[in-house]
Amino acid sequence: MATRTSSLFGLHGGSSAVRLEAAPAAERISLRVHAENVSALSGALGVDLPVKPKTSASANGRTALWLGPDEWLVIGEGGYDIGNSLMQAAANSGALHSATDVSHRNVAILVSGPGAAAAINAGCPQDLSLKAFPVGACSRTIFGKIEIVLLRTAEDAFRVEVWRSFSDYAFGLLAEGARDAAL
Repeated sequence: MATRTSSLFGLHGGSSAVRLEAAPAAERISLRVHAENVSALSGALGVDLPVKPKTSASANGRTALWLGPDEWLVIGEGGYDIGNSLMQAAANSGALHSATDVSHRNVAILVSGPGAAAAINAGCPQDLSLKAFPVGACSRTIFGKIEIVLLRTAEDAFRVEVWRSFSDYAFGLLAEGARDAAL
């Protein structure tokens, strides 16, 4: 079996105010489901799919991020060798849905430290104050010239989900933002 190395393998960086590192490998699905089937999919996946904008939920090593009225990104920690467990769970739900495995499309960058929000705001116009974007908040937004999915994991920590093909650009822009945040 071939294994794929993350496009961010070995990268780390930041400044005295921000730490940047590649997140461990994870399984991901892009999920579309109508409201009447959310409960069935939540049960099958082992995590409640949030139904309010800008929210996320975590349970059993899985995190579900609300991206739209019928759209979620579901992340399963533990790497690619889990197989298609998220896909299999969704398939076994018995509910009408659309699920696409995007495990190899995305990578994640973990941004932490007292300057984390400032580093992200170097390329993202979103208000990342705790009042506007509390712990657990998520959104699909822009970062420089690319689309990202942003999740606040702690008061001073974020997960930046980005397409693999844009990961070098995102890491570089975050590194610049981290340097600026330390000034």
